[in-house]
Amino acid sequence: MYTFTKIRGFRTIASSAVLAFFLANQSAFAQVNNSAAQSNPANQPKLAVILNSGSASVSLIDMATRQVVKTIPVGKEPHHLMITPDQKTLLIANAAGNDVVLMNPTTGELTGRIPDIIDPYQIGYSPNHKWFVANGNRLDRVDIYAANGADLKLAKTVKLAKTPSHIAFTSDSKIAFITLQDSSELAAIDLETQNILWVMPTGKVPAGLWMTPGDQYLLVGITGEDNVQVIDWKNRKEVKRIPTGKGAHNFRPLGDKKHVFVSNRIAPTISLINMQTLEKVGDITGLPSGPDDMEITPDGKTLWVTFRFSKKVGVIDIPTMKLVTVIPVGKSPHGVFFTPRAGWE
Repeated sequence: MYTFTKIRGFRTIASSAVLAFFLANQSAFAQVNNSAAQSNPANQPKLAVILNSGSASVSLIDMATRQVVKTIPVGKEPHHLMITPDQKTLLIANAAGNDVVLMNPTTGELTGRIPDIIDPYQIGYSPNHKWFVANGNRLDRVDIYAANGADLKLAKTVKLAKTPSHIAFTSDSKIAFITLQDSSELAAIDLETQNILWVMPTGKVPAGLWMTPGDQYLLVGITGEDNVQVIDWKNRKEVKRIPTGKGAHNFRPLGDKKHVFVSNRIAPTISLINMQTLEKVGDITGLPSGPDDMEITPDGKTLWVTFRFSKKVGVIDIPTMKLVTVIPVGKSPHGVFFTPRAGWE
């Protein structure tokens, strides 16, 4: 039986029960990943790539020693990154530099640059890899490219107001969803025609987006409030709000197709949401300020998170939900990446 405590009118699993929760619900997931890791240690990630948005650089961290081994200038305001569909090249989007830098994700070597990608704040490939979407956070535009790996051809620029932020896709790659931070809206774009399908209101300052299994609901991190908004996107209506913490911002799925983490920038905490029950089931507390982007090691044991306001990266032990170490990096760290990693499910 789990022990629950009341916090401002809703239930959360107490820290003493979190380990039992994971042992009961994650054992099969962990056993599969641990077995694979032990049988092939070469499959463990060795290098973490951290984007320092305020320092125009990338920090490379040796994951074994948890030390920064190199800092590389890449361009103005690198906020987000994305691996190419062939898993060979890391794309680093420089929002103020108006380009995308290419990097070898295992060595950290810069291998090229794609010029004239205008204001690429958040980027993403559609699930079928046919489309590449770049949100122009500063210029209130969404650029949709026909994609062949890192070969990108602009199909259309879609103007949206105001401040396009994060992206999610339907599993059939027909629709891209975009949060609009400063107009507090969610937009849907038809990828084949590049036309706006609809725009609907959200909570204040929507940011991160996550689609629940089966394309049932969209989860929206409401950064201007303290909750995740659940949206029935097919009917364009709110289903409920899940209280998480002040500044609910971005998502990273656990990898079991049931749970997703959400970073609460202002709280500062990271919450775990059950996507089946649409309830918060736990919190990670005692964190530095500004938890933001997250990534999970392939064994499912550790969650790496950038602390946007603290110039640090943290490593969290998932079974105990405890921060175990922090690593100083550059100013305003945002994106984090390593390969291999736990599945995005």
